[in-house]
Amino acid sequence: MRVEEGFQQPIPELPSGYTDDILLPSLLKRLIPKEIQEPILKDLERFGNDLNGNIRSIGSLADAPPTLTQYSHWGKRVDTLHTSEGWRRLKALSAEEGIVTISYERLYGEWSRIYAFCKVLILTGEGRVIGCPTSMTDGCARVLELLGNNEMRRDIMPRLTSRDPNYAFTAGQFMTERPGGSDVSLTETVAHPVNADQRDFTGARYRLNGFKWFSSATDSQVALALARTGDLNQGSRGLSLFLLPLRLPLPDKHTPTPSGVLPRTDDLVNGERINNGIEIHRLKSKIGTHAVPTAELSLNDSLAYLVGPLNGGVKAISSVLQLTRIHSAFHSIGSLARCFGIARNFSRVRRIDSGRRALEDVPLHVSTLAKVAVTYRAMLSFALSTTHLLGKIEAASLNSESMESIQARFRLLNPTLKAFATHHCVPAMEECMAALGGQGYMEETGIGRLIRDASVERIWEGTENVLALDLVRAAVKGGHSTLDRWLQWANSIVAQGERIDSPEFLDFRESVLLVKETVGGMSSAFKDATNDELLPHAMLLLFGHTNAALSMLEHAIWAAANQEPDSSIHMDAFSRWVQEGGVVGVGLVGLNVAFQKAKQGGSARIANDKSIVFGLSQASKEKSRL
Repeated sequence: MRVEEGFQQPIPELPSGYTDDILLPSLLKRLIPKEIQEPILKDLERFGNDLNGNIRSIGSLADAPPTLTQYSHWGKRVDTLHTSEGWRRLKALSAEEGIVTISYERLYGEWSRIYAFCKVLILTGEGRVIGCPTSMTDGCARVLELLGNNEMRRDIMPRLTSRDPNYAFTAGQFMTERPGGSDVSLTETVAHPVNADQRDFTGARYRLNGFKWFSSATDSQVALALARTGDLNQGSRGLSLFLLPLRLPLPDKHTPTPSGVLPRTDDLVNGERINNGIEIHRLKSKIGTHAVPTAELSLNDSLAYLVGPLNGGVKAISSVLQLTRIHSAFHSIGSLARCFGIARNFSRVRRIDSGRRALEDVPLHVSTLAKVAVTYRAMLSFALSTTHLLGKIEAASLNSESMESIQARFRLLNPTLKAFATHHCVPAMEECMAALGGQGYMEETGIGRLIRDASVERIWEGTENVLALDLVRAAVKGGHSTLDRWLQWANSIVAQGERIDSPEFLDFRESVLLVKETVGGMSSAFKDATNDELLPHAMLLLFGHTNAALSMLEHAIWAAANQEPDSSIHMDAFSRWVQEGGVVGVGLVGLNVAFQKAKQGGSARIANDKSIVFGLSQASKEKSRL
């Protein structure tokens, strides 16, 4: 039989990134004021439709990975980095679409961030992780806006936020070194001032020497780098932040952007090197994010410019991390959105039982997809709620008291969102893969690539344990005011939910009371997590589940009050999240179980953990050292 003969499976349509989304249009209807909705929603609809057009065609060209030529045919070290045409065109597309620009134009005030991150969400489906350099460019622009000198804001920031691909810069991030990943306290790269009392058009000049073990977006024009300006025994308190050009000289504001391909180490112009002392030793061999040029590289007397105060690098980089963590969450959620859309549309065309039923009519199959849908709703609601806080902070549209409350909440939600979204999205994507049967395992669907690419988000910008410790630290070091301000907001949402009282919403009412109980125990839960080394991760999950529930509750309240046609769906999704593996099933119960086990076992449990992980012989060695 020829392949063209016999049964032909109808091909499912690929979903639009906006109009086919089960939640995004509804959330934006609530979050964005009516007077500015039209231009934003029209642009998102256009962009979402283009996901399966121009964006998809460009993305397919980016599947060819970057390559590195270390030596010329004459044996000279050249370190020429090559990227695919698709990758370069995706960078141009990101600039043209204003993925970074929208947030700094601030044409829509505090809602500009929501608009920008909705574009990030949509682009992720076919963007081949172009969000990696986009996020770091965003972070670099923000740190220059907050801490850069006048010259940096005048000459560099406009290029980071430009819509013109011929003018725009992208930024990389050179932080990670061999002694530590998220822990930068043992950073080996050192910085020495070069006529520090003199300044050129960008600021105080330094020379950097060191080895960066993980440099993302090595094809960027500039990068942010940490380097040691104090003694090694100062740890992270002896680090400063620098703006590092990858090629010299830095072009002025009228000069077109040079190619993103890193110049050869022996390239000279007027007798001066144009490679800024950067040697690429190898490109990373990763399980995903294959289009992103990630490298191990050396800095050899590389010229760089101090950003922010001397020895204040870790604090200076915090504004970058706040942004890249949100980008990380949206990349995970956007990947899930694409996988879920593919699985949902497949269920409409795949028939079983001798062709009598479509999968969309099989209760068990739909039940599995419903669990994925609830997870997606929880993640997107949480993410946009947190993003709105960021938009308010950047637009500074509130009085000082309200702003302090917003900043306190954002400080707690920022690490939580990143860890929580990346924790949940990949398992849900795997469910979508299984929902297609054998076809889901085929590369052509794109689900495998999306899972591989999204898997990095659990690691990048802090693992779950690192972020769990950060959350607990923020809740405790911020004093009672930080957590109290969150509690005030949470209790106000719960109070509104309690006012919805109807016999047809008994599950909803019960779920509101469960969230109320969880919120009421949050202070003591944080105290427990502070006093026991085993609890911060469970605390992170509890706080994440609770905030996702509160975000869903907030939307359900609005939908019910405005008699939205899908209000009952929002209320049911909230109830399911709380009662079927959300706040109750994992969060509150999980924390209580973890607390009881830690309390009962104490140090003996920690020792037993080592035996379970390393075996009895290794645990005995550990005891003999004590």
